[in-house]
Amino acid sequence: MKELRKPLILILLILIIDQLIKIYVKTHFAIGDDVKVLGLDWFRIHFLENKGMAFGMNFGNNVGKFLLTLIRVVLSVAIFIYMNKLIRKGEKKIIIYSFALIFAGAVGNIIDCLFYGIVFNESTVFAAATMFPDGGGYAPLLFGRVVDMFYFPLIDTTWPDWVPIVGGNNFRFFNAIFNFADASITVGVVLLLISYMVLSTKKEKQVEESTIS
Repeated sequence: MKELRKPLILILLILIIDQLIKIYVKTHFAIGDDVKVLGLDWFRIHFLENKGMAFGMNFGNNVGKFLLTLIRVVLSVAIFIYMNKLIRKGEKKIIIYSFALIFAGAVGNIIDCLFYGIVFNESTVFAAATMFPDGGGYAPLLFGRVVDMFYFPLIDTTWPDWVPIVGGNNFRFFNAIFNFADASITVGVVLLLISYMVLSTKKEKQVEESTIS
């Protein structure tokens, strides 16, 4: 289908970039390694592995991890089917590309969960992992961990002593560590929300104009 070609190219491009970054970090960084990009304090590559949901949250150990991976797969399939339906309906390109970004990001992290456990050995705080190691991977299929690396501590300071409760404590913003796939999902969601807000505003104006006329 011709209309599906460009969204698929976008999805493929995001997946390639995401996986190239993850493979490089996984094979060159030990857990916890932190490198300033261009010498900047607020832009770093900080390697962590996410065992569960977003921001490192866990969900029911192995059973939860298995279910979470399956849920991710099912939701991704549903997103792709819905995106294809929108394309057939002739939906606006910004909305289609928003879903493409969300889908690509979801699949990027699913690849980690599905295959990284069997493709890499264990990353440690002392050494980077090896791809296709002789001794086998660190986990079975479906039980891989998501590779995170982007860290933007834009503000790193200390609360003034006079501030109640938190006075004297460290304050850091933005403290989350994420990957390219996460960024793709976030951008897709933001674009989708903005698109629907703009479309909703236009429809309201059209209704008002038709009522006045």
